[in-house]
Amino acid sequence: MNRQIKIASTLAAAVIGAAAFAGAAQAADKAKGGAAHEHCYGIAKAGENNCAAANGKHSCAGEAKVNFSGQEFKEVAKGTCEQMKGSVKPFDGTNPNLKG
Repeated sequence: MNRQIKIASTLAAAVIGAAAFAGAAQAADKAKGGAAHEHCYGIAKAGENNCAAANGKHSCAGEAKVNFSGQEFKEVAKGTCEQMKGSVKPFDGTNPNLKG
């Protein structure tokens, strides 16, 4: 019984340590200004946006009503938005470079 408690405690400590490390890595990325990602407007399909609309029409992920709205974004790797035919700044209307 004592051995099982020691093994369980060791495993729990390992899991907690791994979670703390992941949280620290995310905090470091945010402290750098989220250097690894950027918001890319006009590429999200309806219901596939990452967060609130730029114009304040809603405040949650997955609430986009229109494909490729210039007010909705997806988070993408920094430097890839323009390759995806999106914009790093919100805009009115839908993305004329994408159909759907």
